[in-house]
Amino acid sequence: MSRYARQMALPEIGADGQALLASARIVVVGAGGLGCPVLSYLAGAGVGSIKAVDPDVVEASNLHRQPLYSMADIGKPKAEAARRALAGYNPEIQILAEVQRLDPANAASVCNGADIVIDAADSFAVTYTLSDHCRTSRQAFVSASVLGFAGYAGGFCGSRAPSVSAVFPDLPVTAANCATAGVSGPAVGILGSLLAQMALNCLLGLEPSPLGRMVSLDLRRLTTSWFSFADAPEPEHGFRFASVQDITDADLVIDLRGGDETSGLVSTGAHRSTVDGVDALAGQARNHRTILCCRSGLRAWNAGLRLQQAGCSDILLIALG
Repeated sequence: MSRYARQMALPEIGADGQALLASARIVVVGAGGLGCPVLSYLAGAGVGSIKAVDPDVVEASNLHRQPLYSMADIGKPKAEAARRALAGYNPEIQILAEVQRLDPANAASVCNGADIVIDAADSFAVTYTLSDHCRTSRQAFVSASVLGFAGYAGGFCGSRAPSVSAVFPDLPVTAANCATAGVSGPAVGILGSLLAQMALNCLLGLEPSPLGRMVSLDLRRLTTSWFSFADAPEPEHGFRFASVQDITDADLVIDLRGGDETSGLVSTGAHRSTVDGVDALAGQARNHRTILCCRSGLRAWNAGLRLQQAGCSDILLIALG
């Protein structure tokens, strides 16, 4: 037990708390900038079973903020590279790797049996998909997002906390990402470490619980804030993400991707449109289940808002990546 002696010296952990960690199962979706510190600190803490889920491969541009990986890992799947690194770091625990993209079709199987689900993917679609799943399954869910020097981490769902939709009922009209706006490596590391601590606090049953609380950090200005959203109501008219497999012949399918993104459509019979152009399809949408598709889910969300304003109610979103 010398490996865990320093944390077992904390009265909040001790031998009983260490036993709780050893029996815990955590799923971490995303093995990138946020996922690397999450996975490292959970493995270091002795969490018994950790599953890393990520579809991507290591790139040279990742290395400034993803210290689990080395030059030798470039081109290799992140989930597998993380598993190898963590197994060398702590051989006493179980590390699982799944090289796949998280979507509504596999969310239940990916998260099955987990005590806590951690969203380290920094993706609108993944966040809302996991939140919807955890709200139904009553699994604890912690999620973070970071851009530039700033970000947040929060605890959701479980048996007593609202979902992500209760805090963020709407997405922005436009949004940058790490590739277009840049990101600070230490900022990602701090937010990822905060995610890991929130997950450990949940496992140990520490109060106040992270579930229903959010912490925001601005590391350029060195400011921090937090708030509780434990009593936030769930929105009445939110959107749900779906998978390509959910499309049927009876659906009205609208593909919002441009010709520069893809030469084909998501399905036979789909309509190609822009966000502004969906108004012309509102008449059909009022009489059919409507599925809106784009790369990240952001355009689909905003197109869905336009159709809702036009009286359409049965709307699903698909993020195609």
